[in-house]
Amino acid sequence: MNVTVDIVGEGADEYDLPDDATYDDLIRATGYHPQEASALVDGAPVPGDRVVDADEVRLLRLIKGGATDDGA
Repeated sequence: MNVTVDIVGEGADEYDLPDDATYDDLIRATGYHPQEASALVDGAPVPGDRVVDADEVRLLRLIKGGATDDGA
């Protein structure tokens, strides 16, 4: 199954997944952990354990960045 994933603020790419892949599997395929991103289908979040059933998915990173060296 081919799925187009638009990572908000980073661009879109296409991923080839097994037919039984879940949305958590999709998130991992993009290089992120399911705890740091959410999959959105038609603007609504979908459960990570649900089998991917959409051709286009938006991925919203929930965690980005980290500590800075400037003491802030």
